[in-house]
Amino acid sequence: MAGKSESERAAARQARSAARLYAVQALFQMEASDASLDEVQQEFETHRFGAEIEGETWAEGDVDLFRQILREAVSRQARIDKLTDAALVEKWPIARIDPTIRALFRAAGAEMLATDTPPKVAINEYVDIAKAFFPGGKESRFVNAVLDHMAREIKPDAFA
Repeated sequence: MAGKSESERAAARQARSAARLYAVQALFQMEASDASLDEVQQEFETHRFGAEIEGETWAEGDVDLFRQILREAVSRQARIDKLTDAALVEKWPIARIDPTIRALFRAAGAEMLATDTPPKVAINEYVDIAKAFFPGGKESRFVNAVLDHMAREIKPDAFA
């Protein structure tokens, strides 16, 4: 990002954060409504990115990151779910996890598997999303623990 001002770098970070949040919401919506990847992706890009809803302007998201997370979450869902299951206690498989958190794990797993985002950055971003969905709850600590376990499996060198 050489040559970019601090405000440009901050805007890019915000767009990536928004893309992650939208990806979690889109994955949740896909599961809840049985909608296709293309349908949900189009809806989010048309009606959520930068939209004004009930007097509130939603952030512009990084469209490329959003698309990549969705595509990879769908194509690698079995592997991501297996990584998630390995991080969970035996009596609590991914199928029993809250659907919002399940979508979050799938988005985070996709990003860790398919991008060069440092695992610690991805973990922090998705823990922040968990805090937004579950303010003051223990869910963010749970998300942190599971994502840390997944990241160590996916990119062990990042923790050496």
